[in-house]
Amino acid sequence: MLIKSLEDQIKSRCEGFEPDQLREILSELNRYYLLLCSPDEIAEHLNLSQILTPSRPVHLRVMKVGGKQYKIVVVAYDYFSAFSILCGLLASFGLDIEAGSVQTFSLGPGRKKIIDLFEVKLIGNKPFDASTQKSFEAELLNLVMLLEKGHFREARKKVNHRLIANIGKLEAEDTEKKLPFAGLLTPIKIRFDNHHSKQWTILSIHGKDTPAFLYAFSNALAMRNIYIHKIKIDPLDGTIHNRLYISNRHGKKIKKESEQRALEISAILIKQFIHFLNVAPDPMKAITHFDQFLDKILDMEDSDSLITFLKKKETMNLLARFFGTSDFLWEDFLRIRFDHFFPILEDLKRKPMQIGKKAMTQELQRRLRSVTDHDEARRIVNHYKDEEMFRIDMRHMLEAKSSLDDFSVALSELAEVVIQATLSICNKSLRNIYGPAIQEGHTEKVTAFTICAFGKFGGRELGYASDIELLFIYESKGQTLGPKIIENKRYFELLTREIIDFISARQEGIFSIDTRLRPYGNSGPPALSLAQFTKYYHQEGKAAAFERQALIKLRTIAGSRALGRKCEAVRDQFVYSGAAWDKENALELRDRQINELVKAGQINVKYSSGGLIDIEYLTQYLQIIYGKDDLDLRKTNTLETLAGLSKKGILTKETVTDLRKAYIFIRKLIDALRMVRGNARDLLLPDQTSEEFIFLSRRMGFARRDWKEGSRLLAETIRQHMKRAHRHYRNFVATGPKIL
Repeated sequence: MLIKSLEDQIKSRCEGFEPDQLREILSELNRYYLLLCSPDEIAEHLNLSQILTPSRPVHLRVMKVGGKQYKIVVVAYDYFSAFSILCGLLASFGLDIEAGSVQTFSLGPGRKKIIDLFEVKLIGNKPFDASTQKSFEAELLNLVMLLEKGHFREARKKVNHRLIANIGKLEAEDTEKKLPFAGLLTPIKIRFDNHHSKQWTILSIHGKDTPAFLYAFSNALAMRNIYIHKIKIDPLDGTIHNRLYISNRHGKKIKKESEQRALEISAILIKQFIHFLNVAPDPMKAITHFDQFLDKILDMEDSDSLITFLKKKETMNLLARFFGTSDFLWEDFLRIRFDHFFPILEDLKRKPMQIGKKAMTQELQRRLRSVTDHDEARRIVNHYKDEEMFRIDMRHMLEAKSSLDDFSVALSELAEVVIQATLSICNKSLRNIYGPAIQEGHTEKVTAFTICAFGKFGGRELGYASDIELLFIYESKGQTLGPKIIENKRYFELLTREIIDFISARQEGIFSIDTRLRPYGNSGPPALSLAQFTKYYHQEGKAAAFERQALIKLRTIAGSRALGRKCEAVRDQFVYSGAAWDKENALELRDRQINELVKAGQINVKYSSGGLIDIEYLTQYLQIIYGKDDLDLRKTNTLETLAGLSKKGILTKETVTDLRKAYIFIRKLIDALRMVRGNARDLLLPDQTSEEFIFLSRRMGFARRDWKEGSRLLAETIRQHMKRAHRHYRNFVATGPKIL
């Protein structure tokens, strides 16, 4: 009766429709929509559907119906995920969907079209006046044009960006105005019905209403490749009671219990996870990784305990920050070490960042206790390394109060434990073949061997993705005792290569062994005798001026401590000999770095003027100048050296404060760049207007309601730190340290 009455009222106002076509379309439309809209409105909506074109694929109508209540109708072509995009856009403008009707229809072989009706209520302080409505329409057109071009991911990314920024604002108001964000983790009930519709599965949802619920839930369905054909949104006080008519991408019903369970679990969890995206540096990356993460969980035979763990608020918070940091972290940790992911997450609560070398050594030895196979030992050592690096990296990433020093020491101690264990295993393996390496002129005295750290490792300053720079030194000539007899030189070259090959780098630059700082670089022997080491690092030796500076960082970390002390003595005699600092050579090197490693218009946070190198080099120049007469300045750690330079009055407290703050900030910035990119060597700052810079600012703790403001603040902070660091470096070059 309703259909016939409407047909009679609107047929004269609907152009281009035959009577039977009009009757068919009206029968397809939801009864709620037909009751809520006047005949004039229905006629207008149908006429709008007739003038849709690929260049204008959407039309909007907005009507205010109360103080903060609006009726919004969207007429458009039908697109996969269009409903979730619409819901997200509404939520991003502070519009909460209270009721509505979503439907698709078609005329013959033409494209399917939608008439979506939403009854919404404005929440928060932001108005929805004429100007805002115009912005809404422009944004809607922009998003639908992306859908028209098949750019579903880009459209979802834009909506997430807007929505998360708005949720952040609303949550800020929540504490004062009691907005409905307390129920974000409230449960919902889902029921599947395959009997009452011939075409589709009816999915019924019931639970407590929360802002952006429909966006979160429909987005979850879209990410599971579920197509929404029709929706009925019932207006119930404080709760949701919705019926969604759905199918898979092939138009088939969702019949299998396993498919229904997977869909229910993933939809509920994604729905909840979306409300934690405001803490993610890159929200779109976070939701994408979380969806892939759920695939892995649902493939597991016993996933119930993991799903329970996922439902915890603290878990969602942690995962949002983790998944939203970088593609590299997802690929490196989850794809390779997924089965150990949850135990490590649980360890984060009970284990401090630094557990100490003794505890790590004991745990690694426990795992190796009954292992006799060399390859199995290699697997266990690298597994332990990756597991502990993940734990340390996660702890540092998730704890805002964790210090750079704690992080660096934890990584450095792990590297020492791994290298010490590797040396023991590889040496034992070679001894079984060649016997012990004996000193020349002795029958039983085993030749000592030591491993020294260089660079950041030597200074106990490792950061995320730092190289492990090493130098391998044996005491003297000689030969092995057999079964196979070879010269000591050959034995220790084999041992060095075994150690380097034994430790696997997860990706280029991530715990990658680097021996390029050894004498003669890559053309030099892998392992040096003490005599070769002493001859090279001598006033009349082959070491270049920059190698004197680099040798400051040398520190014994494994093998013979006695031989290590001899090497450190050689270091002190060469570096702190009192020979004049070669200023001209040092400045030429620094200028070459800037000219060759930094393109015009770019900022490299390590090599550009004011970058990390300025601070490290200035500190090392002063160590060379003053270290001969002051043992306290013979430190391998930059921050410890700066403290000593202040204490001795060589640098003023103000200068050291500037340099210390800049050093810590730039080190954290380098960690953030490496973590986001998964590339240890790409330290160029992205353009300040780019999304990458926005996500970098959020990763660095500059998240603001206005994301561009956060980017601006980060850019200004970088500029100030680098400006001050370079000013102090330039003052030293011009006039010497006394005035600093």
